Amino acid sequence: MTETRVESADEQRAVELGSLEAEMTRLGAEGAMEILCRSLSGVVGLAPFPPARASARFGCASIEVEWASPEPAPAAPAAGAAAAVEEEEPEAEERHEVRAPLVGTFYRAQEPGAKPFVEVGDAVVAGQQVGIVEAMKLMNPVVAEVSGWVTDVVAGDGERVEFGQPLVFLRPGGQE
Repeated sequence: MTETRVESADEQRAVELGSLEAEMTRLGAEGAMEILCRSLSGVVGLAPFPPARASARFGCASIEVEWASPEPAPAAPAAGAAAAVEEEEPEAEERHEVRAPLVGTFYRAQEPGAKPFVEVGDAVVAGQQVGIVEAMKLMNPVVAEVSGWVTDVVAGDGERVEFGQPLVFLRPGGQE
């Protein structure tokens, strides 16, 4: 039997982990990996910002995931160059990118053959689901952060996507 002590300023508790070995034997490698994947996905989903790396351990099984760093923003152009760009594109339309929250497979609909969550021209409200990214057999909703209209769906159904990759473009508008 393994014992671990968890101490805090106001109390001390002993947690018995003897049944962990029995649970690992009962679940097998696949079951342990599924628990690890779900746990890791849940923790990553709760993070206030996308992590660079995450890991989880269950008995002797462990998993570690590392994401590539997002590309740094391009350097700001010189003042003269910025003025020239503004003159060339005075009617540039504001658009919002709905980006992949994690690495996985993007799906436009709840299930194969179902109607897509959104189509070009659809009105959406902030918080509305526009797709799904499947990662480690978990379906993670992709939601619009702003209200507006769908101008383009750039990720294909069933396409592998990277963290931060644009999936859907919106033209922000008053749907609040």
